[in-house]
Amino acid sequence: MTAPPTPTQTLADRLPRHLAIIMDGNGRWAEERGLPRVAGHRAGADAVDRITTACRELGIGYLTLYAFSEQNWARPPEEVGALMQLLLEYVQKERAQILDNNIRLSAIGEIDRLPLFVRGPLRELMDRSAANTGMVLTLALSYGGREELVRAARHIARRVERGELRADAVDADTVAAGLYTTDLPDPDLLIRTSGEERVSNFLLWQLAYAELHFSPVRWPDFDRAELARALAQYGARERRFGLTSAQVAAGTPRADRAAPKETARPC
Repeated sequence: MTAPPTPTQTLADRLPRHLAIIMDGNGRWAEERGLPRVAGHRAGADAVDRITTACRELGIGYLTLYAFSEQNWARPPEEVGALMQLLLEYVQKERAQILDNNIRLSAIGEIDRLPLFVRGPLRELMDRSAANTGMVLTLALSYGGREELVRAARHIARRVERGELRADAVDADTVAAGLYTTDLPDPDLLIRTSGEERVSNFLLWQLAYAELHFSPVRWPDFDRAELARALAQYGARERRFGLTSAQVAAGTPRADRAAPKETARPC
């Protein structure tokens, strides 16, 4: 159900605080042009720079990009190697932009699986930008939503075994505390490009109340105009979190525990 923004809403009110993107279609973009798949990934890296800049300028506080999934390790070794090299180039190229624009770079996933030649520069830039107070840019690398939930369950089980936690005291907050994203608000909007309409093992817990937008555009061609279309659709939707429209209009506090955390938005 959608509802037009009220006259008192500002642009910031209609923007997602946290935007997550599944950047899909790099390989197909290249194949459609008779190019090697790595050319599509390189063009996709340019789109990352373009959309990150746009989100920062709009004032979106958190941007999370699905860059490399746990399942992507099964791709041909030459493609995986090319993706790791592109990641290194991205970290090196964007270093000044991140530091000069007060962006905090973060990463979620099994980062230790990344090759040392890219893991080292990535962690160094994350450390250098850790005190930045602007937009939080999070890269999901060697990430899987199911794997993240298994990791959280094991963390909880160890706490129960040590007597630090009673099993009947485990709740949604306990699970959330064991996730990679414990210091992030849950996404308000998920965009997936290239026409696919699934979440592909991405932020399975965190997307519980997110709005979903599926764009037919391949990620290398995703631009500010496509981003604006997605944000306009998001701004027109009524987010009820289990309440009725009348309750939302009356300002009734939502009672769910799995909705986005009320963490402070970067300034």
